[in-house]
Amino acid sequence: MPEPLDPFSGSSMFDLQGRQSVRATFKLSQKAIDAIGLVAVHMGIKQKSLFDHIIEDKEALENLAQTIHLRQFKKIPRRQKTFVMSRRTIDALHSISQTYDMPRDALVEYAVQKLESVIHSEKIRHAERKKLAAEVMAHFEKGEQVYRSVVKTLGKDDPFCRHLAKAVYAARKTAEDLHEFLKKSQVLEDF
Repeated sequence: MPEPLDPFSGSSMFDLQGRQSVRATFKLSQKAIDAIGLVAVHMGIKQKSLFDHIIEDKEALENLAQTIHLRQFKKIPRRQKTFVMSRRTIDALHSISQTYDMPRDALVEYAVQKLESVIHSEKIRHAERKKLAAEVMAHFEKGEQVYRSVVKTLGKDDPFCRHLAKAVYAARKTAEDLHEFLKKSQVLEDF
């Protein structure tokens, strides 16, 4: 009989500690703070995961550290903001910061700029979604018209109408969900 699988096999205490959440405060531009929030909320990604993605890649962070001009960075108006990150991400940031004698704030500020291309492409997709939404909503409205016509012909209690009513209800719910998504995505328009 095979042994039961251990869900923690292969995990070491070091691995688990690296995933531990810690708080870190940085002085960042409002644009960087907004970009972090926008990508996290709009794409449904936790900020902690977002930081893991943009900072834990040590090689990319080292390349970035070599391109930062501190004089330009110091001209950027910034404010303090606290974020939750994994310990591994903080350690990577600290290591690169010490190696290149670069403030952590500068590394985070410029690493977040990578998100601007993601935001720009989402902004383009948002404009397309808005165009397509009108077409989709017209389709849903046509379904409602057909349902009303069928009810007049067969009566509301007819089994055919009851089945069709379920489809219309599902379409109505989908239309509401799409409307809510587009409303939530409006923040892209102002970025």
